[in-house]
Amino acid sequence: MAALPVGFILDRLGPLICASIGSVFLTTGALLMAFAGKIQGKWEGRVDGYIPGYLLLALGGSFMFLSSLHLSNAFPRRSGLVLACLTGAFDSSSVVFLGYRMLYQWTDGKATVMRFFLGYLLVPAFIGLAQAGWMPGKVYKTVGELAKEAEDGEDGDHVYESQVGENEATEDTALLQNENGQRRPSAVTHLTNLLGPKHLDKQQHLEERKNKISGVWGVLHGVTLSKQILSPFFFLITIFTTIQMLRINYFMATIRPQYSHLLTPSLAVSLNTFFDIALPLGGILSIPLTGLILDYTSTFFVLSTVLILSSTIGILGCLPFEFAAYANISLFVIYRPFYYTAVSDYVAKVFGFSNFGTVYGLLMCISGIFNFAQSGLDRLLHRTYKGDPVPVNVGLTVVGAVVGIALCGFVGWKARSLEREGLEREAEEAREVVMPGAEEPERL
Repeated sequence: MAALPVGFILDRLGPLICASIGSVFLTTGALLMAFAGKIQGKWEGRVDGYIPGYLLLALGGSFMFLSSLHLSNAFPRRSGLVLACLTGAFDSSSVVFLGYRMLYQWTDGKATVMRFFLGYLLVPAFIGLAQAGWMPGKVYKTVGELAKEAEDGEDGDHVYESQVGENEATEDTALLQNENGQRRPSAVTHLTNLLGPKHLDKQQHLEERKNKISGVWGVLHGVTLSKQILSPFFFLITIFTTIQMLRINYFMATIRPQYSHLLTPSLAVSLNTFFDIALPLGGILSIPLTGLILDYTSTFFVLSTVLILSSTIGILGCLPFEFAAYANISLFVIYRPFYYTAVSDYVAKVFGFSNFGTVYGLLMCISGIFNFAQSGLDRLLHRTYKGDPVPVNVGLTVVGAVVGIALCGFVGWKARSLEREGLEREAEEAREVVMPGAEEPERL
């Protein structure tokens, strides 16, 4: 739910401020976790430092994750792979705490919580140094978004400086206007002066390639935030994400009781242990495959893959067989990072990075609010269906499939419409070409 205010801060103040706030939260949270035992002893158990410490660590993670996603636009040819790396790293970060738990048990508690979290302070310290020394202070944007800012008379020089260090911006955007207040060079000319013709041509070529592959890339770039949020693109992905997040988190919270009913309690414990180890590994193993799919296939294909995988997981989750249980967990740990990366990629391709933080944050915030429905699903599982997970799993799978089909259908239809409009526009431009020596336009 914190993704919305985090995204708003990212869009208004930039990734440097956003990540710096995240570093403060991580530092404070780690200190509270380290000294929670002493706090409880001093206040005789009336004050619990673990709960606010845990909350601050979670908030710090949100600030760090959202502030890094725009980096994919710095590598347009491999933006999907970069997103997959970022999401996979974030998803597999749970291995840090899994490793500490194993170390704690192995040393019989000698590796204390205080020592671990005091050592963990190196993480926000490194983040702060990286943000101040190397990372860009502004969000990476597409050429189309930069041109829109130039046309609107915004001071885009600082944005261009952060994106292209070798072509330092030396002109002021006031040059866009003449003495009478009229625009002088066009936005494209201004961008050429700022970025350099070679870099601009290369960037435009890569973005055109991205548009051709995706089918809907850039469809809402440069559009106002209100139009983006009110579009079917946002409405459908929000409903689909809400259902998928609910399914993902519900499964993670109830994996042991589900398989205790479908199989046996002892086997459920083994499956839970396998899941704890496989979850962070899935975030790493999914990176290359996710990158390939996002970089070389259409958005329609990506969403269709998500739909097929989620439906398969739903079916496997209803089968009372050991092989189906291991297959379900193995597929789930790959699907989870792939899905979250696909959502980030979808938002970046469709809505762009000018309002990325707010759009993505609102999407996640709405999904987070509806995740409170897990308590209702727990009630259905334990009371209504007496521990039988099949009815709930079937219901979530069917609803997810219906919404997923609607989303894929709309995106596919829109991609075909945009392709047809592009062909018609090219044909119209071709008709206006005047051949050398001809008195009238020739039809090509």
